[in-house]
Amino acid sequence: MSEKQRKRGLLREVLQPLFWRLPELVSISFFANILSLAVPVFVLQVYDRVVFQAGLTTLQGLVAGVLIAVSFDFMLRQLRGKLVQRIAIRVDADVGRILFGKLANLPLAVIEGRTTPQWQALHRDSESVRNIVAGPPLVLMIDLPFVAIFIGVIWVIAAPVAWVLTLIVPVFLFLAILSQRMIAKSTEKEREATTKRDVQVAEMIFGRATMKSLGVAPSLSNKWEQRQADLVDSAVRRGTLTDTFSHLGMSLGLVATIVMTSVGALAIIDQELTMGALIAANMLTNKVIQPMSQLVGMWRQIVGFRSSAKRLNELLNTADEAGEVSLDRPRPRGEIILENATFGYGKEAPAISGVSARFEPGVMHGIIGPNGGGKTTLLKLMQRLYPLQEGSAAIDGVDMTQLSRAQIARWVGYVPQDPFLFSGSIRDNIAKGQEGVPDEAILQAARLANVESFIDALPDGYGTDIGESGRRLSTGQRQRIAIARAMLDDPPILLLDEPSANLDRAAENHLAETLSALSVDHTVVVVSHSPGMLDACGTILVLQDGRVLLSGSSDEVKEQLFGGSEPAAPTSPEFEAHTSPVKLNETGADETALPSPSSGEQTAGEESAPQMPASGPPIRRRPKVQVKVGETPSSEEPIT
Repeated sequence: MSEKQRKRGLLREVLQPLFWRLPELVSISFFANILSLAVPVFVLQVYDRVVFQAGLTTLQGLVAGVLIAVSFDFMLRQLRGKLVQRIAIRVDADVGRILFGKLANLPLAVIEGRTTPQWQALHRDSESVRNIVAGPPLVLMIDLPFVAIFIGVIWVIAAPVAWVLTLIVPVFLFLAILSQRMIAKSTEKEREATTKRDVQVAEMIFGRATMKSLGVAPSLSNKWEQRQADLVDSAVRRGTLTDTFSHLGMSLGLVATIVMTSVGALAIIDQELTMGALIAANMLTNKVIQPMSQLVGMWRQIVGFRSSAKRLNELLNTADEAGEVSLDRPRPRGEIILENATFGYGKEAPAISGVSARFEPGVMHGIIGPNGGGKTTLLKLMQRLYPLQEGSAAIDGVDMTQLSRAQIARWVGYVPQDPFLFSGSIRDNIAKGQEGVPDEAILQAARLANVESFIDALPDGYGTDIGESGRRLSTGQRQRIAIARAMLDDPPILLLDEPSANLDRAAENHLAETLSALSVDHTVVVVSHSPGMLDACGTILVLQDGRVLLSGSSDEVKEQLFGGSEPAAPTSPEFEAHTSPVKLNETGADETALPSPSSGEQTAGEESAPQMPASGPPIRRRPKVQVKVGETPSSEEPIT
């Protein structure tokens, strides 16, 4: 996208169909409005030439002529209506397609920066734009300039009363401007209240099971009633203003008719105006007042269009992720290299700070650490879901900023901490919604994820409809399907965030064996607190407060963290001392302040769980040192 396109606004590009058709609409409207003068002229001639002079032949000619004019007027307005409908369909399709594509290409941080109702409101904005640029407001805006023609005709046929209309028109314009200023503020307040109400609706629907189980409906009801009351109040205020200005416009039109008729009657008495001219002038006055009244009544829609167009234009001008690249690179080996990677959410302290590490095929890599330590964020940085604020991330030495989202998605299989499935069938989800995926590839991914047996037991098998967000499946089943989806097409890199959190012991053991086998020629990185998964890892990286606390081979890291000697708090100023003991239990949760294994206290039948010691020999750490995860530390840089 060029800078020139950004400056003039992408919304203008979306509305190109309207701009191309605008000359046709104006031409059709011109002839239709000219033909609409036929009826007032007919009435004028009938009263002035036929009634008083009994000109039946003239009447026949006038009737024939006006019927022809009315027929052409009907055909022109039908043509204009169809043209507007075609523009509406084209604009609606283009805006919807571009808006969806824009949302799909926005950076993850931008998408997460807004609530779901706010994104849904953008689709309503697109409908608002469609209704204005291809609906009655568009026709009104095209017809408004012809008001000047009607006023000119009134000056020609009924000059004694034309001045009344000339004074009324500025009053209508003043009323429209005043309504714009007052309604705009009320409309924005109503939109904000609607968004707040919709946020709670989305939360109630998404957390419906939690709401039921905790019995929090009464407390949520009070909050709902307050937000609904705010919305109703703002809607009533806006509606009252809209109705007030609309009624003022109607009353002003009636006043104009009364004044013109009264002034015209005096002019007829003084023999300055004919009866036919007064009636024709009143008919033309309606053609002047009607669009003016519509302008006042439609001002809310026009104000909404301006706000919607502004929001859409801001969205369309937001920078996308890296798109197409000049090179279609071959399948990488899968080595991920992080150099001084730093990232933070907004103005908060960095979630990841100065992390340098290398993950490569050969062994399975584990990442552990306390809650909030930055593990999930690190996985997202490893696939460039978030842009690094400092440092770099590369795949096989190629900086990820040179790779498109499609390339990274093809090379990296990712299982998030909370797997999300799309509505549709199991096959559709494993195939990522792609058409033409071979059945063998689907079956292979299902076998690797150990999900084949439960799918085969379903009546519809891989064609089973899983419902909205996969709600018809259990949490563990959804997680296993997400693992199968990540393994589709055999990506060289697999990133898994707590993949066994919802699996039973047998499924976890099978997954650990599968990942361990894949790690021979794939880069496999697993965030987990499960002893079963960590036992399968060849290296472990410990994250704490977004920094690398310790890394190296699995045995050496476990020895330093959970060995017989208890290391003391580090003396390096680069890292803050954390002395709370951490227990990694079999369910993947971490517990603090538990007895040390050295105390000898252990429940019968329970395995001794590893713990983070509180004291002992210091662990040597160096700031900004590249840690090669997957390689045994050399004798020159021992972990002691």
